[in-house]
Amino acid sequence: MTDTDTIVALSTPPGSGAIGVIRLSGTQAISIVSRVFKGKELEAQETHTLHFGLITDGNIVLDEVVVGLYKTPRSYTRENVAEISCHGSNYIIQQIIQLLIRKGARAARPGEFTLRAFLNGGMDLSRAEAVADLIASNSKASHEVAMQQMRGGFSKELAALRDQLIHFASMIELELDFGEEDVEFANRGQLKQLILQIGAVLDRLIASFETGNVLKNGVPVVIAGKPNVGKSTLLNALLNEERAIVSDIAGTTRDTIEDELNIGGVLFRFIDTAGIRETADLIEAQGVARTREKMKQARLIIYMADALQQPAEIRAQLEELQALDIPHLVLINKADLLGAEGKEAFAGIDAFFLSAKEGKGVEDLKKVLLEKVNLHRINTDETLVTNIRHVEALKNTSAALERVLQHIDAPVASDFLAMDIRQALHYLGEITGTVTTDDLLENIFSKFCIGK
Repeated sequence: MTDTDTIVALSTPPGSGAIGVIRLSGTQAISIVSRVFKGKELEAQETHTLHFGLITDGNIVLDEVVVGLYKTPRSYTRENVAEISCHGSNYIIQQIIQLLIRKGARAARPGEFTLRAFLNGGMDLSRAEAVADLIASNSKASHEVAMQQMRGGFSKELAALRDQLIHFASMIELELDFGEEDVEFANRGQLKQLILQIGAVLDRLIASFETGNVLKNGVPVVIAGKPNVGKSTLLNALLNEERAIVSDIAGTTRDTIEDELNIGGVLFRFIDTAGIRETADLIEAQGVARTREKMKQARLIIYMADALQQPAEIRAQLEELQALDIPHLVLINKADLLGAEGKEAFAGIDAFFLSAKEGKGVEDLKKVLLEKVNLHRINTDETLVTNIRHVEALKNTSAALERVLQHIDAPVASDFLAMDIRQALHYLGEITGTVTTDDLLENIFSKFCIGK
């Protein structure tokens, strides 16, 4: 297998549907389709045109199709690309793909179309990864962040930092050529100021990962509390389906149950947990231990209490919750059992009252959750780091620049400064793909779907 092979894959989801789109890319993409297409002479047609005709295997007509042509370099991969839109029968799709393979194409590997776009200069590595994020986006917020990165917002910010560093690196490298003459071409004061400015940008980007990762993967919200306060009922009410088993028997939920809900363009991952209490039941005890672990990992904790519980007991439970130093929301369930005087007993507890079983207050709760996490007001036009690989590279860059600062104020040779600046440039280059290895590319693109 070489990069000059013509590759083929289904680019629409597998299974029956109205249409299926089969994509080919490579030098021979259009000519291979021409061999099985009855209609216009495809190789003589202009780029970015559509053509109706038949796909035939000898005298057998496989389907009526529309073929789209995208000639190099004006295509996604910067190679010749042909896209066959056929009927969505799995049988027809497989027959056409096997026919194209017999005519000279080979099956594409996961992410190989986007890998070729990267290798051919169509996009840098961070933008290529944003393509996968865009496909996986399942909320307005995650979609906007992926679009911002795919359009190169992150890449442009990194390129500006890298260009400034390259200038000083070249000046210091020049000093090394005149080492015996003890001259300085790089102004140390300006270099120090630049490193401080770049460090501030890196700190901002690194800090943005917490928000960016949540927007990409969803807000983890743990529903915790004593047994039988209505945690599973609340989960079912939020999702508007019977997702969790509800029973009057305490300890029914013995493990975590997770599901997702899009609220106001932000994805929430709700985690229903085992009730927190002392128990001799070993299985239930394991569930309680998992509850405590999930609470530590949450972005927000919904602490649920029963309207019939004593307020003093709830306050005692909240002390443990506050020690976690994680944003939380206190819910008093079964509020329909309380009158105005009953609610006064909870004075001093910042709580939201609802009746999960009756569905009263659930819609208002969704609004409160959105305000609590405050992610719907995030400006997704700003650069947000969403990829763990990127944030690790940014941290390595920051550490290398910190060493540069230490060496500027110390009586060390220019080659130490040059080495640390080269390290910083290396780590920045890993993000955009200026610096790559085969293992890195394999790790990134193997996670893509086939056909993209």
